[in-house]
Amino acid sequence: MAAPQPWILMCRPDHYGIEYEINAWMSRERPANRELAAIQWQALHDLLLAAGARISLLEPALGLPDLVFTANAAMIYRRTAVLARFRHEVRQREVPSNEAWLAAAGFDIAHVPPDTYFEGAGDALFCGDTLFAGYRLRSDALGHQQVGARLGVRVIPLELIDPYYYHLDTCFCPLSPGEAIWYPGAFDEYGHRAITQLVEHLIEVQRDEAEHFACNAVVVGREVITNIGCPRLHAALAAAGYTPRETELSEFVKAGGSAKCLTLRLDGEEAAAWRDR
Repeated sequence: MAAPQPWILMCRPDHYGIEYEINAWMSRERPANRELAAIQWQALHDLLLAAGARISLLEPALGLPDLVFTANAAMIYRRTAVLARFRHEVRQREVPSNEAWLAAAGFDIAHVPPDTYFEGAGDALFCGDTLFAGYRLRSDALGHQQVGARLGVRVIPLELIDPYYYHLDTCFCPLSPGEAIWYPGAFDEYGHRAITQLVEHLIEVQRDEAEHFACNAVVVGREVITNIGCPRLHAALAAAGYTPRETELSEFVKAGGSAKCLTLRLDGEEAAAWRDR
């Protein structure tokens, strides 16, 4: 049976900009070039189409500059969308737009309890049948456990210790069951043990390439799309049988995001690579 077509949600950067500072990458003194951002976004969009993805679009909204980072909207598992509860008020304003789109698309909407924070697929990534969940800087460990209990999946909490790697998808990228990209410097000792014990094949990213958001990659079958500036990772991916692609996303790095941040996998985070293996 042929694998289902990958389905990705994106949002055009019509209102994107650095209007506030909520992570270590952001500085209003280093504004984004909106025209260049639009060109870079379109190039990523076109690469994903060429890789075989189906892309749906969320409507941009004035006053929501980070709506473009759709990965944070929710975590999709089968037909359930576990909606984000953002830590920062400036991003909480995105929730109605995200919820309305996902509900209209036919997803069952699930919420985390009001006393917990959960930032969607930015902090919740499946590798095989295990949900790896980043916490401390944006999401709460308790919230992840509640999500795991609701969905009936095993959750491995991973504490993120470097403010530059504030979401799990900035430092960890599953490729297939038992295979992932990671940047060890983002994790504490327990995180190191958990990842190395539970993920059989790991491709380690060096610091300079991690700073180019090498781990913030989009996986479509055997194609892996990243920002530019990751030659060692691309060589390792090719050696492992993947086809790496690069496209410049410098305007989004200014806000602490890259390829993965700009996409939400609507056919489920657990489906990102392995349905066609």
